[in-house]
Amino acid sequence: MKITRAVMCFGMFCVTLVASSGLVHGQEKYPSRPITLVVPTPPGGGTDVVARRLQAIVEPILGVPVVVRNMPGAGGVVGTAYVADAKPDGYTLALTFNGALTTIPSTKRVPYKTDSYVPIMQVGSSFYAMCVAPTFPANTGREFLEELRRNPNKYTYGNDGAGGNMHLAAERIFSKFAVKARAVPLGGAGETARFFLGGHIDIYGGSVPPIMPYVTAGTAKCLLLTSANDKATLPQASGLAALGAAELETGFWYVIVGPKDLPLEIVKTLHQALGKAVESASFKETLDKLGAEAVFRGPDETKALIQREGKELGDVARQLGLGLD
Repeated sequence: MKITRAVMCFGMFCVTLVASSGLVHGQEKYPSRPITLVVPTPPGGGTDVVARRLQAIVEPILGVPVVVRNMPGAGGVVGTAYVADAKPDGYTLALTFNGALTTIPSTKRVPYKTDSYVPIMQVGSSFYAMCVAPTFPANTGREFLEELRRNPNKYTYGNDGAGGNMHLAAERIFSKFAVKARAVPLGGAGETARFFLGGHIDIYGGSVPPIMPYVTAGTAKCLLLTSANDKATLPQASGLAALGAAELETGFWYVIVGPKDLPLEIVKTLHQALGKAVESASFKETLDKLGAEAVFRGPDETKALIQREGKELGDVARQLGLGLD
């Protein structure tokens, strides 16, 4: 165990400070008890799938149980706010998606700011897909947009909540191509998939993991992506570059955050353990099958990413009349 000593003087009095890199909060070594990983979406969505895979890999690395707790609501705000308000002891973390940290705070009043939490790392990235039933009268992204243009507001599409990332991503595209569809705000991609498969909405709008099994089974077809490029996992879908609108790309990424004032030593411990999990072949394989990509970004890079996207999508929200006054 590494011990660090420093002498600090105040006038005539001097004291010796002793710090141990292996101990936090007195004599408790971190981690020494179960860690709660809050997922601010319903079970079954892409964020939930990624969190549970990461949980299984990182538990033996940390040596303590990691318990996934779903806390959906308000486009990810409920669970994210819960973690921002938690005790900064490293035992309550969130695996959240960018919308809860960047887009929603630009369109709604939320009970946290960018300095209310500590970014620990980004663990993955993906994109959104717009998918329809096999009988839908279109088979390419261009045909999909043409069908919507011919029938303004005939079709409904599910999204991750009013003003959420998927909502903004869709409206950017629809505005560019002068088409209209009715937005139906839902609790997350898992819920959106259920509404779509149940016939309650016409278009699935969300991350790839929840819809991928149904694409494979032939009960859904994805026609449009919010990524600039096409994706091999969804060969029928068009990326935005193929439609001449690469500049409208809107990504979807997964990040782990903790409460404000989380000690640096705990952040380092988590970053090292989670980094091993993210870089494992097993995690990369899982995300690849889900149409996502494992990404290993540290605290500083993740913080910069959050700040940059918050500004960019905030500008988009205001242009669409969805931003805060």
